[in-house]
Amino acid sequence: MTELQAGQAAAVPRIEVKARRLRYRDVLIALIAFAVLASLPMFFGSKALLDFVIRCSAFGLFATSLNLLVGYTGMISFGHGMFFGLGAYGFGLIMQRTGVPVPVAFVATLILTTIMAAVIGAICVRLKEIYFAFVTLAFQMLIHSTILSWASLTGGDQGLRGGIPRPVFLGIDLSNHVHLYVTSCALLVIGLLAMRQIAQSPFGYTLRMIRDNASRASFIGIDVWRAKLTIFVLAALFASTGGIIMALFVSGAYPEFAYWTISGEGIFINMLGGVTTFLGPMVGTVLLLILNDTVTRLTEYYGIVLGIVILFFAIGLRKGLMDFVVEWYAQRRVEPGERTP
Repeated sequence: MTELQAGQAAAVPRIEVKARRLRYRDVLIALIAFAVLASLPMFFGSKALLDFVIRCSAFGLFATSLNLLVGYTGMISFGHGMFFGLGAYGFGLIMQRTGVPVPVAFVATLILTTIMAAVIGAICVRLKEIYFAFVTLAFQMLIHSTILSWASLTGGDQGLRGGIPRPVFLGIDLSNHVHLYVTSCALLVIGLLAMRQIAQSPFGYTLRMIRDNASRASFIGIDVWRAKLTIFVLAALFASTGGIIMALFVSGAYPEFAYWTISGEGIFINMLGGVTTFLGPMVGTVLLLILNDTVTRLTEYYGIVLGIVILFFAIGLRKGLMDFVVEWYAQRRVEPGERTP
């Protein structure tokens, strides 16, 4: 072995040890976060607070899954909301029509989402930039139109009514609000942890390489189409999980869950929180829901306030909140002598 080869061979175990430590750290943080969220009902009896966290769980999973496409792969999707709606309608219909246990319906919904995402993604990921964005939007509008026109199955513009059966499984009763809250928190933490591992894995760094220069990635032997299709399907699964949580929360599903405005909210959430940090979309979700709840109570001019907020982040900060905080913190850590004049 040459000296260079020996140095590379010695570096591999150190990299593996560091990666293992980071995984353990992420798991520990996830356990602490779940413990904190699960203990909230014992200290705060406000139903509004529990409802807020459940909504954050649904939209947080959706927005973070969108960031796997936008921030990590450079694939801006205007139709990602179709999988949010697919999760809500798929789970609701399976529970209403079959009466199977909740875990079975959950897995069946994810299988259905996987099939749909694989078919749609196989077409879309071949396209570049604006064409990819608008073809995903076209598929979302197709699914939304199908929901409206197939009234005998979906309820049409009235939505999926009649409630969602929630048989008890493993001692968990999702008709109990606290049980639903804890289950939503568990799905949120598990989903975020899984997406974190994807982002920090070798596959995640492959996605970054494709984002930065897809042609060079292809030149060195990476199957760009397969990598894009894989992350497209994975992102769809997490978005579908968010839709399932929302379906359980409202005990039904509505056409608005699959409308293009849901995808627009996902893009806006990522703008608010930032796309260069993993928790940026989660922060953006909290900000948007607080903004929704506050502004709609104070004024009927919600659109004007939302437009001002968009202008502030787009023109003022020119980045999401978490992106700004991380950049500011990095600058503060630089020693005074190392700063450029």
